[in-house]
Amino acid sequence: MKTGINIQKPKGKLGILTPGIGAVSTTFMAGVIATRKGLGQPIGSISQMGNIRLGKRTENREPKVKDFIPLASLEDLVFGGWDIFTDNAYEAAMNAGVLEKDLLNEIKDELSTIKPMPAVFDHNYVKNLHGDYVKKADTKMDLANAVMADIKRFKTENSCSRMLMIWTASTEVYVETSTVHKTIENFEKGLLNNDPGISPSMIYAYAALKSGIPYINGAPNLTNDVPAIIELANQLNIPIAGKDFKTGQTLMKTILGPGLKARLLGIDGWFSTNILGNRDGEVLDDAGSFKTKEVSKLSVLDSVLEPEKYPELYKNMYHKVRINYYPPKGDDKESWDNIDIFGWLGYKMQIKVNFLCKDSILAAPVVLDLALFMDLAQRAEMKGIQEWLSFYFKSPQTKEGLQPIHDIFLQKVKFENTLRHLMGEPLINYLGLDYYEDD
Repeated sequence: MKTGINIQKPKGKLGILTPGIGAVSTTFMAGVIATRKGLGQPIGSISQMGNIRLGKRTENREPKVKDFIPLASLEDLVFGGWDIFTDNAYEAAMNAGVLEKDLLNEIKDELSTIKPMPAVFDHNYVKNLHGDYVKKADTKMDLANAVMADIKRFKTENSCSRMLMIWTASTEVYVETSTVHKTIENFEKGLLNNDPGISPSMIYAYAALKSGIPYINGAPNLTNDVPAIIELANQLNIPIAGKDFKTGQTLMKTILGPGLKARLLGIDGWFSTNILGNRDGEVLDDAGSFKTKEVSKLSVLDSVLEPEKYPELYKNMYHKVRINYYPPKGDDKESWDNIDIFGWLGYKMQIKVNFLCKDSILAAPVVLDLALFMDLAQRAEMKGIQEWLSFYFKSPQTKEGLQPIHDIFLQKVKFENTLRHLMGEPLINYLGLDYYEDD
């Protein structure tokens, strides 16, 4: 008999708040609105278009994910957020240049009602952006309280039964965990004392958790993976997830890397470079912000290839990542990968990948899925780090002492098995004897 987990039904409206109303968030919002109006399909969204196998293959049970799991309906989603510019979502989407103007004009009325709240912003953390639509306060604790007031007001004004926050703003400069991040007590003292180690994204994460809503980190910032925020999430029984949406070049690495390792092909070097011209590219043109992104992107291959297990194949691999700001590209990012591999008897070969992608088009379905699955986690009382959502991140957050899994295929198995577990279905690992005999 199926047991499953007691999951509250997704009744009422779900408010999705995004620090940052720019290319990624407006592409996400516009896509949901367009889908609701029958103007497009949510391609890339597992929650909307994916199927999941249940039981043995002979049972032929493969329902849509959205029919299997009690997810919030697209009709019940309400959007809001903060930005350092005053543009509403329609104006921001037009400026971003990701979606066609004809489509945006068809949903202009809906997008125009989404107006940003003044943002928490510190120029020291994002040095290449300049905006004046920002909150002013004596302390960082006052800023956190102001964000909490925004959350409460938005929930009331939009009659939301549930809320969550997902960071879609810029990459902050690279910082490492310090004393102020070690405990909640230290962190709250730091908020009161304006500790420079507390970034705007940490203020948003703290405000979200103190407001009782999940927080998702879509950038490589050091935010909800510091001990204080993790401790707070566990104390308050709230799910957190991160970090850094897995979209373009890194998505390709987590697809190609596992394939090369599966065939035990060696790699001498993997050189990756990118050009992009959107606001993200402008931000990453600063060395501090690039360092944050670089650390996130470099960590992927070591986890996938496991050089400690296969020293002959990967121990001496040279891995280099470059990102270059090139304004004419806009949101049309172009990435090149040169992979020097070797095979039988050490003979050399090469793979070259030229990926011309739209970062925000790849990110939008990730934002949607993460929002819906984190709301599910909250209703299922799944507190703390949600490692089962690693599928969506470049640098997945894990519990202390555990190494993240970067292999996208292993991540997908864990993701789907979590959904099966929640609904009381048997897990699938393809290892049982029944698989060979009668599966």
